[in-house]
Amino acid sequence: MTDERRTFLFMPESAYGPTNNCIGIGNELLQRGHRVVFAAERSWEGKLTALGFEEDLVDLAPVEEPAEGAEEVEQDAGQFWKDYIKEVSPEFRKTTTEQLETVTLPIWEELVGGAKFCEPQLKDIIARVQPDVIIEDNVLTFPALVTAGVPFVRIVSCNPLEVPGEGIAPVFSGLAKDDAAGWAAFRAEYERTHRPLWQDFDAWVQEQGAPPLPDLQFIHEGDENLYVYPEELDYTDVRPLGDHWHRLDSSVRETEAAPADLPESFTDGSRPLIYFSLGSLGSADVGLMRRVIAALADLPVNVIVSKGPLHDELELADNMWGAEFLPQTKLLPLADLVITHGGNNTTTESLHFGKPMIVLPLFWDQYDNAQRVDEQGYGVRVDPYRFTPEEFQGTVQRLLDDTELRARIAAIGESIRSRGGLSAAADVIERASVRAHA
Repeated sequence: MTDERRTFLFMPESAYGPTNNCIGIGNELLQRGHRVVFAAERSWEGKLTALGFEEDLVDLAPVEEPAEGAEEVEQDAGQFWKDYIKEVSPEFRKTTTEQLETVTLPIWEELVGGAKFCEPQLKDIIARVQPDVIIEDNVLTFPALVTAGVPFVRIVSCNPLEVPGEGIAPVFSGLAKDDAAGWAAFRAEYERTHRPLWQDFDAWVQEQGAPPLPDLQFIHEGDENLYVYPEELDYTDVRPLGDHWHRLDSSVRETEAAPADLPESFTDGSRPLIYFSLGSLGSADVGLMRRVIAALADLPVNVIVSKGPLHDELELADNMWGAEFLPQTKLLPLADLVITHGGNNTTTESLHFGKPMIVLPLFWDQYDNAQRVDEQGYGVRVDPYRFTPEEFQGTVQRLLDDTELRARIAAIGESIRSRGGLSAAADVIERASVRAHA
């Protein structure tokens, strides 16, 4: 695309999914000889420079100074959201409509507060970095990013229902593709619960010199827009997108290393292998983690468990191996079945590697991914708080025994891998920089 060295500034949401997605794309640009800077949230300090990127980090809230004489404790990456999700996790037992007021709206409120707090920091970062292109992977706008006078590329690494349309279910609803009445009721409740916050945020965004936001949306479209979702799950047949939207069928980072201590018996083919992860946020629900672990303990399978930040509160069965953090992209290829919360990264990575899924959605777009995986026939949506051990074990065994399904998804994975999502994303970003310099 260009032989000239460019500077690309990434601002991902603090959670692991968006940040890992940006790491994958950023690494591709780094390998092409460009300068890549991350304006990530403060708890990622040191973790991005270790991968070859520059860091110019932001705080999303006031920083509490440690008491005099107290030792400063390093935060885990993404700690901002881990703490928050742990607090609201009891609300995950509610329906998606009920969650609008008790989960979804409070998340938006936290996001809006963070955007307002870090706006001056972002302006300073942009002045220091002097980027050729700004890339944001988040669900709400930061005015400094769209008023910087350089191309702005938006990445959607949540379910693409985030881009609304008449022919598709409303985002966060998890409703079936033919449930028009349910769509209408959900949209009415979203309007009731979210209109005041949106109006306040839109007014503030315009005060910062940015354009008005689309109605009831918290983010602008970019000069170019990337979204991460396999064609096999996509909604473009009922909601086509314009020329400035580019689908990445997958965006799988190449920066992880395989674990050295995975037991040989997990890879010798003697038993089916399951990969189980509720993500860095969902795994904070220790009760749910323990229920799934108990159900899997009695099956003739081996299980790799991504234990998450509360790992010391979990005890694994004899047929299990795991750790707090795992190199997911190195372990998914080994699995026969994936049990997931339905985060967009794990959903798209599982299909990238051709693996069927059991999806246990908890909040946000996880319901939409669970519904889509189920209705498109690539796995099963399971209610995380209402399954019995017998029902769960039966679902696991049925998917493991369905050789036709596993062969079909494996072929899809091979096709997705051939499409080169990371390279396609880097091409779009480089083209944006070329046009800006033309």
